[in-house]
Amino acid sequence: MTMRTIRSHRDLEVWQVAMSVAEQCYRLTQSFPREEMFGLALQIRRAAASVPANIAEGYGRESKREYIQFLRIAQGSQKELETYLLLAARVGLASEEVIMSILTECERVGKMLHRLIRSLQKT
Repeated sequence: MTMRTIRSHRDLEVWQVAMSVAEQCYRLTQSFPREEMFGLALQIRRAAASVPANIAEGYGRESKREYIQFLRIAQGSQKELETYLLLAARVGLASEEVIMSILTECERVGKMLHRLIRSLQKT
């Protein structure tokens, strides 16, 4: 496995996957009924966008301690997103198959965030 140079938060695989999840969530919520655009759809979009945004903001901070704090906020947003997606499936706003596909990627992001935090804590 070759090591890539990280020059920006955009080079982080966790940020890239989190952006992909956010994009999938935006596309998913486009099909929600109009009355949900300021309800569950908005909550899903906010939580989904918050994950890569907090990864990016933490990366740009001055200290490792602040970086880890923003990664933890991203973890919280990730769990919030998972909850909203499960609720969307339960109330019939999206198929369970589509939701499970996104949740699989969410789980991947969650594991990557966990590993990144642990790695930063060791250095």
